[in-house]
Amino acid sequence: MSNNSNAIDVKYVAELARIDLEDSSVEKLQSDMQNIVAYIEQLSELDVSNIEPTFHAVQLTDVVRADEIKPSYPRETMLANAPAVLNGETIKVPQVLPGEGMN
Repeated sequence: MSNNSNAIDVKYVAELARIDLEDSSVEKLQSDMQNIVAYIEQLSELDVSNIEPTFHAVQLTDVVRADEIKPSYPRETMLANAPAVLNGETIKVPQVLPGEGMN
């Protein structure tokens, strides 16, 4: 475990994450977080100078299918399923952000 000069302020971290912590769990979380940081510090001691950086552990292949034009449903059929339509061409959805103007 790290020394107290590197102690993690669990209550502050919980406040940043907007998590309500009970006082009984603070000490255990303090210990757990310091153990995690100590483990990560151990990893920094490894010699990785001869290891080529990678983004993925396994080789990725292109999984995107070919873009082919296929028949679609008519616009009128699709809009007939919408709960509300604006100007006969746009699906009306509930307002997401305040002050967007469309209610």
